Amino acid sequence: PVEDPVEDPVEDPVEDPVVLEEFGAVEAAKLIETKPGLVIIDVRTPEEYSAGHIEGAININFLGDGFEAALDSMNNGAPTLFHCASGGRSGKALAVFEKLEFRELYHLNDGFKGWEAAGLSVVK
Repeated sequence: PVEDPVEDPVEDPVEDPVVLEEFGAVEAAKLIETKPGLVIIDVRTPEEYSAGHIEGAININFLGDGFEAALDSMNNGAPTLFHCASGGRSGKALAVFEKLEFRELYHLNDGFKGWEAAGLSVVK
């Protein structure tokens, strides 16, 4: 007898979907205060990061060699907020986060410039 090639959902567990939420600066600041274990990844250049960054942010340069490998080493299942200067590079970086199967992502869509414009705390 020929077996029907029907997939058994018990044998093929569905992966958790990627959660992606877009936030402005004020909402992101609230998230940082209230989300336990949140990791903040700043994808700007080291020069931009040195000039000012969000407290606790980890700098991984989107334009640098080894971005994907460095990002992969950070993927431990923790909720992750990521940003660049104004949303462009971090928007492009989203594809890498998704490829590496980050599961809980928060994008600061107006970037560090939006963070500063909102008068939020900056580390220099």
